[in-house]
Amino acid sequence: MTERTVLVIGNGGREHALALALARDPSVVALHCAPGNPGTAAIATNHPVEATSGGAVADLAREVGATLVVVGPEAPLVAGVADAVRAAGIACFGPSAEAARIEGSKQFAKDVMAEAGVPTAASVYCATLDEVGEALDRFGAPYVVKADGLAAGKGVLVTDDRSAALEHADGSLPVVVEEYLDGPEVSLFAITDGVTCLPLLPAQDFKRVGDGDAGPNTGGMGAYTPLPWAPEGLVEGIMRDVVQPTVDAMAARGTPFAGLLYAGLALTSRGLRVVEFNCRFGDPETQAVLALLESPLGEVLDAAATGRLADVGPLRWGDGAAVIVVLAAEGYPGVPARGGTIAGPRLFGSDRVHVVHAGTALDASGQLIAAGGRVLGVVATASDLAAARNDAYAAVAELDAPTLFCRGDIAERAASGDISTPSL
Repeated sequence: MTERTVLVIGNGGREHALALALARDPSVVALHCAPGNPGTAAIATNHPVEATSGGAVADLAREVGATLVVVGPEAPLVAGVADAVRAAGIACFGPSAEAARIEGSKQFAKDVMAEAGVPTAASVYCATLDEVGEALDRFGAPYVVKADGLAAGKGVLVTDDRSAALEHADGSLPVVVEEYLDGPEVSLFAITDGVTCLPLLPAQDFKRVGDGDAGPNTGGMGAYTPLPWAPEGLVEGIMRDVVQPTVDAMAARGTPFAGLLYAGLALTSRGLRVVEFNCRFGDPETQAVLALLESPLGEVLDAAATGRLADVGPLRWGDGAAVIVVLAAEGYPGVPARGGTIAGPRLFGSDRVHVVHAGTALDASGQLIAAGGRVLGVVATASDLAAARNDAYAAVAELDAPTLFCRGDIAERAASGDISTPSL
């Protein structure tokens, strides 16, 4: 067995979930996180670092003797951190800055999809408000306006209000205006070394802040996996028609994509369509998906980082289902309230229910407090979706966190069999 020292870059719920999964891999003999959070500190050694500085991350990787660096968030990837780590002679899981443009620019992603023949929403790139107005009138309501660059999951507005669409665009130019896609959405992650692609379990997340998909978009208020309503052959179809053609097109451009390609998709009445691509593990879907992973994550990510993914074979998964319910601070996704105390009997987890830290910190007395927008994620695994959902909300009820709130309907429709899809 090859022993690995792994450094995870980031400090959110996704990075805590990655660290938890890496800690289960017996080949990972030392685990570090930078900057990490109070949750990762329980299973890894945290280090201060400027996560978007390639030089700082590479220096830290050398200092801790990392044999593999895993870059979690999109901003460091777009900034070229993976390039700097590889230039230092250290294996890195994460795409180059050029390849990360697939998330860093919505228009770049559209160009790649056009070259690859990947189905997606019709769209118009708009640099001025006049162009936005013309595009809105072309597509009609519901209006979909997306900031072209990174926006921490909050750069998209879907509305029937044309004035609101224009106002959102005015604060986000340049933007991409798209046709509206109906049907349920699916998130599928694929690990790739630039040639071989391995799918993870499909998931569904909840972007709106309120029950019944009310209110503004957030970074994600919860997720679940697998999808009991998924059409037969869904994953195979996505890999065949979306993921592999995209990876092949990136290679043909001379900017191969090696890392985690996240395809956000809609199963529309006109067939499968790509909503967006991300260049990293999604948050909060990662927390649910990795809770069911049985393959050794360190081994898989190292193989992807070093061009050996074809040797890994299909990933292994546990039975049952996983649900994550996100607890956010009052005011999110606007200005979140900070400093609220957090306690509770299940705060540090059990075999089937655990808490993932995202926006947390310790105050001067060592009390855990809210320090961000999305603060915690309660993850439950069980024999089926309904049981996992019940366990997650039971654990939420046991937490003492008066300044936090959550949606009450995560995975509710799926557990009750209330989602239908067209055949692929």
